[in-house]
Amino acid sequence: MAVPLLDVNAQNLPLEAELEAAFRRVLHHGRFILGPEVTSFEKAAAEMLGAKHALGVSSGTDALLLAFMALDLGPGDEVLCPSFTFFATAGTLARTGATPVFVDVCPVCFNLDVADARRKITDKTRAIVPVHLFGQSADMDAVNALAGEHDLHVIEDAAQAIGARYRGQACGTMGDFGCYSFFPSKNLGGFGDGGLLVTNDDDLADRATILRVHGGRPKYYHHLVGANFRFDTLQAAMLKVKLPHYADYTAKRQANAAYYTERLRPLPGVVEADPGHCRCAETQSEWIEKSEAALVLPVAYGHNEHIWNQYTIRVIGEGRRDALRDFLQSREIGCEIYYPVTMDQQPCFQDLPESSRQRCEMAHRLADEVLSIPIYPELTEAQKDEVVSAIAEFVDAPVASSHG
Repeated sequence: MAVPLLDVNAQNLPLEAELEAAFRRVLHHGRFILGPEVTSFEKAAAEMLGAKHALGVSSGTDALLLAFMALDLGPGDEVLCPSFTFFATAGTLARTGATPVFVDVCPVCFNLDVADARRKITDKTRAIVPVHLFGQSADMDAVNALAGEHDLHVIEDAAQAIGARYRGQACGTMGDFGCYSFFPSKNLGGFGDGGLLVTNDDDLADRATILRVHGGRPKYYHHLVGANFRFDTLQAAMLKVKLPHYADYTAKRQANAAYYTERLRPLPGVVEADPGHCRCAETQSEWIEKSEAALVLPVAYGHNEHIWNQYTIRVIGEGRRDALRDFLQSREIGCEIYYPVTMDQQPCFQDLPESSRQRCEMAHRLADEVLSIPIYPELTEAQKDEVVSAIAEFVDAPVASSHG
């Protein structure tokens, strides 16, 4: 049985009539950029997240760039960000002229290692960018404490984590800005590019609103040099159709993650990541070696609400991750490596100072070990069992009954 990594039509086609109605409404009123549906969607998203201000923007990447511009980050500034993340986190920083300083990550939750961030602060450091990777929050108490000690701005990259929570607070609402993506593969996936920027600061919201339209207010009077970060009305209208279903999408992803963990955990050589070793890369590595682990399953911390944008396992042993990927693909089971190259290893950043690219050993190890398997809400039990059976076959272990 073929199992895709993601099937967007399985989610979107059941809403076809509502989506077509939203399209026709926008078609007929003709306000295609920042139209009334944008304002309506922004209000609904802000309410869902518990944020004071929400601005629809052209992409998740542009949400990051707009946040950095609103905070006036630029040449001479250093900004701490994880080395293990999607390129946009660091790429947008570089576009401002600021210098990304790459920080190692936690071997359990894959998020920024705050202890390493502390070691890399200099008198040029102005901000820190925690990424809530794969749908689970970074350690925001520690991040905000560090930022408070050194007067740093906090920009949350929540592109994969809209609706995820940390101790009851929505990811993206605990710093100066939160940035989200509506790329079709995200948990709240749009129909092209789109993003959202949130803040609880009135002045920052006003500045970002001006920068979103080329820095002009009123039209043609430009007090700031902004850019075109405007949100398409059609995207907002169609996302508004999906928004009431989002809690159900999240619950199904969480159920799928629990199903995988329950079925995979009993297999020989399979262990769950140990939260007791969070951020302790050396100790975690020793624990994995002592347990003779072949696969390490992801965990959701008790204080987090994980929304499972990805279910990402670690495959231990040189070449084993790629072997499992090839095996799953031979069985027509979708899987993906997020991410095979860390930011400090990217060719475009090799001209950065060595101090910006040092000591990211755990990030490098994860880049060699991680593999994400299908987790989207519409997976059937048969499809999940197909994935589990294939992994069990790879580790040469019997598979328990799905109802046992």
